[in-house]
Amino acid sequence: MALELRQQLKLTQQLVMTPQLQQAIKLLQLSQVELIETIDQELEINPVLEESESEAVPSSKDTDRSNSLQEEPDSYETQPPTLASSELEKIPWEDKAIQDINWKDFWDEDNRSSLPAYSFEKKETQNYENLFTRTTDLREHLTWQLQMTHFNDIERQNACLIIGNLDRNGYLKTTIEEIAEETECSPEKVEDVLKKIQLFDPVGVAARDLKECLLVQMDHLGINDSLVCELVSEHLNLIERHNYQAMAKATGQSLEEIARAIEVITALEPCPGRQFSSEEIQYIVPDIYVYKVDDEYVVTLNDEGMPRLRISSFYRDAIKNGIATSSAKDFIQGKLKSALWLIRSIQQRQKTIYRVTKSIVKFQGEFLDKGMAYLKPLILRTVADDIEMHESTISRVTTNKYVHTPQGIFELKFFFSASLGRDDGSDVASFSVKEQIRQMIQAEDLTQPYSDRQIVEILAKDHIRIARRTVAKYRDLMGILPSSRRKRPAINCNLKET
Repeated sequence: MALELRQQLKLTQQLVMTPQLQQAIKLLQLSQVELIETIDQELEINPVLEESESEAVPSSKDTDRSNSLQEEPDSYETQPPTLASSELEKIPWEDKAIQDINWKDFWDEDNRSSLPAYSFEKKETQNYENLFTRTTDLREHLTWQLQMTHFNDIERQNACLIIGNLDRNGYLKTTIEEIAEETECSPEKVEDVLKKIQLFDPVGVAARDLKECLLVQMDHLGINDSLVCELVSEHLNLIERHNYQAMAKATGQSLEEIARAIEVITALEPCPGRQFSSEEIQYIVPDIYVYKVDDEYVVTLNDEGMPRLRISSFYRDAIKNGIATSSAKDFIQGKLKSALWLIRSIQQRQKTIYRVTKSIVKFQGEFLDKGMAYLKPLILRTVADDIEMHESTISRVTTNKYVHTPQGIFELKFFFSASLGRDDGSDVASFSVKEQIRQMIQAEDLTQPYSDRQIVEILAKDHIRIARRTVAKYRDLMGILPSSRRKRPAINCNLKET
């Protein structure tokens, strides 16, 4: 067989991911806060982009466009007007891809790059100086108490090592021997320091396990010789399983005495450091607002804090007047194209989010009116077919995007859920079934809690077909204990869970 080289012409089609397309996809899946950070970074590296410092007063034309948004949502999707042919000739390059940009929105000094949005009420701006504060963490709180306690140098060194080895719940994560070896003193002296720190606020901090934590708190309350202390010391495993009968048999006490002791244990704090958690509070900034006006729902985009972009007049005049050199002109043209693509991508992102949210509101209108129990099953393909987009685009839009609705703030992905069948052939969303199970267990009699099989039977009366293992899975996802651990003795059925 002879080897030979041949030339062959082959015609194929493939999708090329241009840098502009990659940028548009990236912006599409960013949250509101991440988008603002991306725009700020672009403002730093692109001198052609500027942020408008003054708020423009909307003209009557803009007001008409804004008010017509409620009546004709399709107008939101129309292409912006392009420049006249005489004005296009002034552009010193031939890139027809940017002709659909409304240049007047970005070259005029008084115009902004935001999309028109329907607004019917004045939003109140929060005072972020009062909202974002730094709280004292557990280590700082204990160190402050340490400074006001009389310790010698060795004891203070041991105390600092103990405080420095606490986890987020306030438990000691090292041994006494390791601390004693570090400070070159006896374990007994470290133990003495540890006992003093355990009486710091919050009481029980620096305990080595749950039993020691609860015993320290009971000793501080003066109940260390009671039934409560006996239960914690010898029968903690029975307390965790809520086995009242076994505790009564082991201690020789009545169920009523056991229930009273458990009520005292429930009032103790198993995680002393929890209240001083140093984790920063994450504030959700809604990307979209959904309001009900008269009998219709109105969707508005949240542009609060969004930089108002425009093209720098300095670089614009440099190109128009021919002041820039050849190399400088190439640099400005490249940055100008980059700026226009960014603006166009932001516009396209806002349009897409608006269209997706409008479609979701159309399908989930009953949920917005009546609440969680009326959430309908919805998949990405349904919305994609409704607005004629690809499923991957819908998936990117609904990632890290939050909407403010009359029922609360939800991530857009929340509205997409699997369906469970009914006997009559209709479907119900899995979220609605979870909510029914939660409300059912919340209202149950603790002396006779519902088993998973009983929950299946109750749901069957509502024509919902669901397996017992599915109920168990939903219950675990919601952090609800099984019926054997939710059960309480009849003498104290209102006892709270530990």
